[in-house]
Amino acid sequence: MTLPLRSDAVADLQARITELWEHRSEIAKGDVEAKATVDEAIDALDRGELRVAEIHPETREVTVNIWLKHAILLLFQLSEMATMEVGPFTYVDKIPLKRDFTGVRVVPGASARWGSHLEPGVILMPSYVNIGARVGAGTMVDTWATVASCAQIGRNVHLSGGVGIGGVLEPAEARPVIVEDDCFVGSRCMIVNGARVRRGSILGAGVILSGSIPVIDAQTGEEVGRGDIPERSVVVQATRPRRYPGGEFGLACALIVRRLAEGEKHGDITLENTLREHGIAID
Repeated sequence: MTLPLRSDAVADLQARITELWEHRSEIAKGDVEAKATVDEAIDALDRGELRVAEIHPETREVTVNIWLKHAILLLFQLSEMATMEVGPFTYVDKIPLKRDFTGVRVVPGASARWGSHLEPGVILMPSYVNIGARVGAGTMVDTWATVASCAQIGRNVHLSGGVGIGGVLEPAEARPVIVEDDCFVGSRCMIVNGARVRRGSILGAGVILSGSIPVIDAQTGEEVGRGDIPERSVVVQATRPRRYPGGEFGLACALIVRRLAEGEKHGDITLENTLREHGIAID
């Protein structure tokens, strides 16, 4: 059994990764010592002892642990292509598949890369979770959904079929996509480029959310942010008119059609009724 990293051990590991990153152009491909240091960081990500991004429990501000992104980038630099046999399947990649699925249900066709962390209680339908990503307990990653590099998915989240959660490794300081606890993300939604969905929110099918997409309150018409869905919001895909020399066009926006009350949970009935009230087709 591996003991959790102590704070002094984390500080030491961070210093060693930072040193390697600053001299990355000088590192040879077969550098065993450098690879061992990088593997130590990736193992800690894989076990969930470290994470690429953290939310402060009180301020809700996001901190990106840039040095862990550097560790992932160094892993690609130091790793060689290799053939991996998994049952009847053959893969050729630099990064092996994840092996520790303790307490996780993994349906055939699902896969996760080493360096991702899945808390006990996660359900992976045929889907994919990339390195550096983290998925919280009780969350379902449904069929053909993808959780890309470094994305942070909270607890008790449902990522419906075909959802695309974007990833980001470079620039290293960029915030990854974050979906907080108790959210429902409808089928075929795309959440990319550092967008954030805050606690208890519901996204109807097909919502496109990037860091630059306006989020508009349907009751007031006000833009409440860009790429950042407030807590307990029910959101659908919409457009806003913009006139150009060539005519008037509808540009994408995320429209908040309802705010859930404190303690009100997402569920199919709540979502269906809300969307019906606004004459929106349900998936």
